[in-house]
Amino acid sequence: MFENNNPILNPGNGIKRKIYSVSELNANIKTLLEESFPFIWIFGEISNFRIPASGHYYFSLKDGASQISAVMFRGQQRKMKFEPEDGMSVTGMGRISVYEPRGTYQIILEYLEPSGIGALQVAFEQLKNRLAEEGLFKDENKIELPFIPNKIGVITSKSGAVVHDILQVVNRRFPNVTIQIFPVKVQGEGAVEEIVSALGLLNSLGECDVAILARGGGSLEDLQAFNSEAVARAIFASRIPIISAVGHETDYTIADFVADLRAPTPSAAAEVVVPEKSALERRCKEIESLLLSKIKYYFSGLKIRVQQISKRLADPRRKIEDLRLRIDDLYLRLNRTFGYRIRRDRENLIFRADRLKANNPRFLIQKIKKQLDQNYNNLFKTFIIFNNSNKIRIRELAAKLDALSPIAILSRGYSITRTIPDARVVKDPHTVSLNQDLEVMVAKGRIFCRVKGKSTDGQKDF
Repeated sequence: MFENNNPILNPGNGIKRKIYSVSELNANIKTLLEESFPFIWIFGEISNFRIPASGHYYFSLKDGASQISAVMFRGQQRKMKFEPEDGMSVTGMGRISVYEPRGTYQIILEYLEPSGIGALQVAFEQLKNRLAEEGLFKDENKIELPFIPNKIGVITSKSGAVVHDILQVVNRRFPNVTIQIFPVKVQGEGAVEEIVSALGLLNSLGECDVAILARGGGSLEDLQAFNSEAVARAIFASRIPIISAVGHETDYTIADFVADLRAPTPSAAAEVVVPEKSALERRCKEIESLLLSKIKYYFSGLKIRVQQISKRLADPRRKIEDLRLRIDDLYLRLNRTFGYRIRRDRENLIFRADRLKANNPRFLIQKIKKQLDQNYNNLFKTFIIFNNSNKIRIRELAAKLDALSPIAILSRGYSITRTIPDARVVKDPHTVSLNQDLEVMVAKGRIFCRVKGKSTDGQKDF
């Protein structure tokens, strides 16, 4: 049978085991690491960068093969000139430690700088990009410089060649212009605050038409005051145009981008801020000479024009006489026109009055009344004629009717016999019977009788 003789695995060999708790093990590892790696330099690329509410920096440093957790507490961030971000290669110094609650080891950084370029250059680029996104560099926000300023403000160090160069160039180009110096520190501690204060004083006084912010050349560290966000925002807020003349021609600062105009050197700024007075005087004389020649030419042309017009201008008295004749002619024509118009309107009025009179209701009523009387007489005569004609016609018809009337026949002695009671005219003796009552109509009455006998074709019946 297999027998285990390993003293670690077999506690029965008389060897006492050391059993660690998790906290003890993490504490020992932490002590070991901190004593073995008190401070080290490390190089890597930042990833998973985050800033919680505490303000500490938490991120990972990685290379092509592995990574390590890193932390930089808020107190160590004050001396940093840039803002870490993902993908940035950095070199840092710190100490290795273990976060005991999770058992993970990490490096606590005390110092951090970009690899390849300096921290100031990174901070410069970061601030430049951020202000550009806010629109501080846009041309539409820049103020146009005055052509000839009455007063120039110069913000620079009171000791140095810059202020003397500016004064010398300005006095050479435009001797009688006023210059106001605002002395400030241009590098070192307190430089930013003094420059911002000078820009505020410049605007509060409101006496200068333009200002030059200048200093000589230097390293990036020397120009740091002009790369600060406070100075950039003070320049942008200025109501007075600012010319930035910081460093040499190859030096660029944040102030150059925000300023209303960038000059490569302080002397160049003095050249730009004022024109050359002698050149302006020569130009004024040239313009004056040209203006005088043009005025002389213009007036000579007007003189010739007046002479030409004067030759064509007629005698005013003759013109007035012509106008009088014209007025008389127009008066006569107007008189004739009005006379003709009045006569025509009078004739038209008479014609319309006659028509109105002819259409007067009284005359119309009289006319209608006469017409009515005439129609009445005509109707009465027609009625009499019609009545007489009807009477004659009636007499003729009556005569014809009398001639055909049975009464006329009866008046000649004839009679009409009718049966009683059916009143049938008796034409044949056979239609009646003996003792039958008959009615005999004569011219002047009727005779009622009874049949006593009758005779037909010679035969008698009684």
